[in-house]
Amino acid sequence: MDSTPFARSAPSRDDPTQARPPLVIIVDDDALVRASLDSLFRSVGFATRQFASARDALECAVEEELACVVTDVRMPDIGGFEFQKALNARRIGLPIIFMTGHGDIPMSVRAMKAGAVDFLSKPFRDQDMLDAVNAAIERARIDRAASLGAAEAKHRIDQLTPRELEVMDGVVRGLLNKQIAHALGIAEITVKLHRGSVMRKLGVRRVPDLVRLADRLRQE
Repeated sequence: MDSTPFARSAPSRDDPTQARPPLVIIVDDDALVRASLDSLFRSVGFATRQFASARDALECAVEEELACVVTDVRMPDIGGFEFQKALNARRIGLPIIFMTGHGDIPMSVRAMKAGAVDFLSKPFRDQDMLDAVNAAIERARIDRAASLGAAEAKHRIDQLTPRELEVMDGVVRGLLNKQIAHALGIAEITVKLHRGSVMRKLGVRRVPDLVRLADRLRQE
């Protein structure tokens, strides 16, 4: 087994994983359940990877960007909720679907509050599981797009000069050109020139768009 820590590679615009089918990671100590889910997911075109324990899953590298986890809640050693905490601690935000043969309302509420896409009680209908996985993969797709957007925004910000960053900060804080000029000790026309350069480099046309881009970076 690959001993590389369970992780996702950084997205790349030329990443060949984009052409791969979405991956469903199955974690359950019951071999029959794993085999059944593996067959179900592969029958509709998903790639799969099976693990008999959460510990095994945490020891394996995952390179695919579009992926989700289907895991049992009650397992020896590391349970489903503990598995989710371990993933979060490693900043691996894979969407998770919990399943259990001993579910109750408090447990399902806990799962959903923890960010689970769905909580299914065994036995469940195949279609219910497929619906949950499709929703999880769509969430992964949206998260990946947001990650790429943030990465591109940071790349563009990195192209700004120190003075352009100062002007941008003033614009984002709602200061007028003359106020920025006074604060920086430069001419107002110079502020206008830097401001125009900032907008061009960042690919935005309006101040509200610039503010939203800056807010997105602060949240990273």
